[in-house]
Amino acid sequence: MSFAKDFSKAMSQAGTSQFQEVIRQELEYSMEVELDKILATAPQNEVEHTKKDLDGFKKLFHRFLQEKGPSVDWGKIQRPPEDSIQPYEKIKDRGLPVNITSVLNKLVVVKLNGGLGTSMGCKGPKSLIGVRNENTFLDLTVQQIEHLNKTYNTDVHLVLMNSFNTDEDTKKILQKYSHSRVKIYTFNQSRYPRINKESLLPIAKDVSYSGENTEAWYPPGHGDIYSSFYNSGLLDTLIGEGKEYIFVSNIDNLGATVDLYILNHLMNPPNGKRCEFVMEVTNKTRADVKGGTLTQYENKLRLVEIAQVPKAHVDEFKSVSKFKIFNTNNLWISLSAIKRLQEQNAIDMEIIVNPKTLDGGLNVIQLETAVGAAVKSFENSLGINVPRSRFLPVKTTSDLLLVMSNLYSLNAGSLTMSEKREFPTVPLVKLGSSFTKVQDYLRRFESIPDMLELDHLTVSGDVTFGKNVSLKGTVIIIANHGDRIDIPPGAVLENKIVSGNLRILDH
Repeated sequence: MSFAKDFSKAMSQAGTSQFQEVIRQELEYSMEVELDKILATAPQNEVEHTKKDLDGFKKLFHRFLQEKGPSVDWGKIQRPPEDSIQPYEKIKDRGLPVNITSVLNKLVVVKLNGGLGTSMGCKGPKSLIGVRNENTFLDLTVQQIEHLNKTYNTDVHLVLMNSFNTDEDTKKILQKYSHSRVKIYTFNQSRYPRINKESLLPIAKDVSYSGENTEAWYPPGHGDIYSSFYNSGLLDTLIGEGKEYIFVSNIDNLGATVDLYILNHLMNPPNGKRCEFVMEVTNKTRADVKGGTLTQYENKLRLVEIAQVPKAHVDEFKSVSKFKIFNTNNLWISLSAIKRLQEQNAIDMEIIVNPKTLDGGLNVIQLETAVGAAVKSFENSLGINVPRSRFLPVKTTSDLLLVMSNLYSLNAGSLTMSEKREFPTVPLVKLGSSFTKVQDYLRRFESIPDMLELDHLTVSGDVTFGKNVSLKGTVIIIANHGDRIDIPPGAVLENKIVSGNLRILDH
């Protein structure tokens, strides 16, 4: 019988705490032995770094063995007190200080840049995918910060948290920004071993992560930012330069730009007491029901993710009426607080157990944490309910179509909704599997359609769009299996359903 089965069987037998403890110790010992074997294969110049990674993983694994069942007691979850989530309008109404330059000089922008573009059919870092006028996510980020630095004569740095998957390609591309007015730093998040779901032991046999060993390692979620940032030495460097806050966001969230009103609220709080942690939240729509939400739990603000919710309460968690807001993952965090908590080993984040099946069919699990989950460890944390425009993630080609269209205008790296759109909501776009990969998607649109008056677009099957197509109201285009639909150049589709077979042939 495997350790994992022994372990779960032991855990389910009441009154066998002694036996559980023996199994736990057994598993920890076996893990220790395996990790020591892996460390022994590290080249001399990588030993120290690898040891830090494996020690971090050991701590996470230890906690994983201690935890049982969902990590929240549903009965203790309460709505946050009124003043713990402030409306953005209230923050904005305070205006801006005269000394905005000196306030900006205390800020560092951190972008989470560990992800690959695989889900959109692209090789390499996701941040290098072109999203608007040939500009990549990274280009837009650099342009935004450069614009800030020039406008206010400041020195806001950009820091990229890379993973071992993205570091090399990102560093190559950074050379092109060497003459821009932005100082760019990078650090790497940890590299942790995936573990076999049955034996709970690492599948890696050595430290290499190329060739057949590629699947043996993973970056452990963005909650790893605190320890990696600290261990890299960069946290201390920035504190030494007089920096006080970081603004952290996902690099694929095009709405996550530096907001001067929020920054002013942090630096000059109305009650004189600074927040160590601010989470930007926004109102849920039906599309966001799975997003993590801020709650009050044991007198602290706490982020609750869907994976932590007991099955019986999942529907309640998804309810838009009870939990009205979700976490955008735009976070403002005090550098000195990160240093203090890191040195006290006091940052507490729930473990996310992420099961994966590898190409060969092997079932593994990876243990991860989320950056926002640390909210409960910081003093005087605050939620700010921001406009939806600050949450514009590009996860799919459907999202890409929106940001490439005339719904948005681009100015100094920032996207803003066009004034010509009569209502501020974003259309619902669902492109079928023929559009999943960026290269297929680009091939199917001769030019991006006019979408200013669009409410809803669904496209399924083998469909292509000619130049200067205009889409209005609700448009549904479905090519059945074996059929093909070519939307002709200049076509205006308003509240239309197109199905069957429509070929436009050149003659």
